[in-house]
Amino acid sequence: MDYKTRYEQWCTDEIFDKETKAELRAIAGDEKEIEDRFYKELSFGTGGLRGVIGAGTNRMNIYTVTKATQGLANYIKKQGGEKKGVAIAFDSRKMSVEFSEKAALCLNANGIKTYRFETLRPTPELSFALRELGCIAGIVITASHNPPEYNGYKVYWEDGAQITAPKDKEIIEEVNAVTDFGAIQMMDRKEAQEKGLFQVIGTEIDDRYMEELKKLVLSPETILRMADSLKIVYTPLHGTGNLPVRRVLKELGFTNVTVVPEQELPDGDFPTVSYPNPEDPKAFALALKLAKETDADLVLATDPDADRLGVYAKDTKSGEYIPFTGNMSGLLIAEYELSVRKECKKLPSNGALVKTIVSSNMADEISKEYGVKVIEVLTGFKYIGEQIKFFEQNGTYEYLFGYEESYGCLVGTHARDKDAVVAVMALCEAAAYYKEKGLTLWDQMLRIYEKYGYYKEDLVSVTMKGVDGAERIQKILEDMRRQPLQKIGEYSVIAFRDYQAGTRLLLEDKTVTPTGLPKSNVLYYELERGAWCCVRPSGTEPKVKFYMGVKEESLSAASAALEGLKQALTQLIL
Repeated sequence: MDYKTRYEQWCTDEIFDKETKAELRAIAGDEKEIEDRFYKELSFGTGGLRGVIGAGTNRMNIYTVTKATQGLANYIKKQGGEKKGVAIAFDSRKMSVEFSEKAALCLNANGIKTYRFETLRPTPELSFALRELGCIAGIVITASHNPPEYNGYKVYWEDGAQITAPKDKEIIEEVNAVTDFGAIQMMDRKEAQEKGLFQVIGTEIDDRYMEELKKLVLSPETILRMADSLKIVYTPLHGTGNLPVRRVLKELGFTNVTVVPEQELPDGDFPTVSYPNPEDPKAFALALKLAKETDADLVLATDPDADRLGVYAKDTKSGEYIPFTGNMSGLLIAEYELSVRKECKKLPSNGALVKTIVSSNMADEISKEYGVKVIEVLTGFKYIGEQIKFFEQNGTYEYLFGYEESYGCLVGTHARDKDAVVAVMALCEAAAYYKEKGLTLWDQMLRIYEKYGYYKEDLVSVTMKGVDGAERIQKILEDMRRQPLQKIGEYSVIAFRDYQAGTRLLLEDKTVTPTGLPKSNVLYYELERGAWCCVRPSGTEPKVKFYMGVKEESLSAASAALEGLKQALTQLIL
């Protein structure tokens, strides 16, 4: 069926409501818009759905959401998991309430019990809740840090992590098998509640989540001594972080926490930011203004579903606030957690730190310093969560910390996804610990560089929308795969990893060895002097991403080398 036929079907079929039909009739004659909405079905990837909200097969709407849910329901029934149920959470985005309720009622109509949070909650709390309630799966309605016009649908399994192989492919097959919107089962909410299928959850899970977080504190006495003097500015960027972040800091004793008032309340329009992403410096404009007014030590921002944390720390010498990349904040927390555990004699002999292949290689040096095993996984925090499951199943390692470059990390195993609430807690604890020693977090970051080397990383994302964009992204990867680069800028390539083929080619002697990781459309270049770069298509947006990192003898040298590598890679590819 071509896009025009699909469009006509949505405009006329009684399955679709009058609001949907009115929206589609309003674009009649706009061929490009009609094609973009209907040229394909919104892809249910290995994590779920994500897309622009609107009518059409290539959009987020109640039909695409319930189609995905019907596929998930069919899979759950084949696994015999109806009685275990599914936990559901949602964030502050447009249509999150509606999508989460429709998903619950679709599952209920299939005889599957649901536990839906009464109001918005962070993604990591969903990961915690589904394990706490003994559910077979979980759903979060969120588009994370995407622009306001987006929403998404993420699926978790009973271990608390996002779905991984082979379940991801098996669920995708079930979703793709639902080809008729008329086959989607639905139930009235009142009937679902009367049958005990639609359960509402709330503060009891919040309380248990908070208790688990507070167990992870390593230096409670330090917090109590320094809590009044540490000045913190925080913004939830109109998302889910406001209540849990403020609550955990208050219960630990931090008293000097100021929330950006303009960004405190949930709002799916995100009126104060164009892009609610703590990776974007523009998102910090109001928080930095407030920090200067209050002379804050630390400026923190969480994304709409509170799984990513952005950080600025004051430089006492210049008085300016220095931005931390996701690598920097992750490495600082890792150094704090491992060093204090060693001080307290709480560092296990079989401890492990887990990082993704595009995260800083300084993590390897930190792990070596403390005798901890470092394990590298593919991009995506679900692979870090999967490692925790493997550790528990096999009795191999004790998980200590996991992080990825995209501003996500996890201390503890209460959740199996990145958790910005626990990251805020750990970072504020570290800030109190170092402040007592006369150091800011920026001072401590400089000490870490001096100790391990000046590692610096960056990411270039290139957006390529529509049919042509998707084809162009595919061609970039195919060309690079067919003719591996020998040199990038001033760096010679030492080895080339093709994760799709599962191979690592050593250029010097053409030796080929396995990568040891699952297949994925990712290319990785190991360069001389500890530098590297990696290319992969985004799994959630129409983008191709170029990651890179260097190691030099000073921050200025690292910055210059990174800029040179970025320019060379950009010129080669674009």
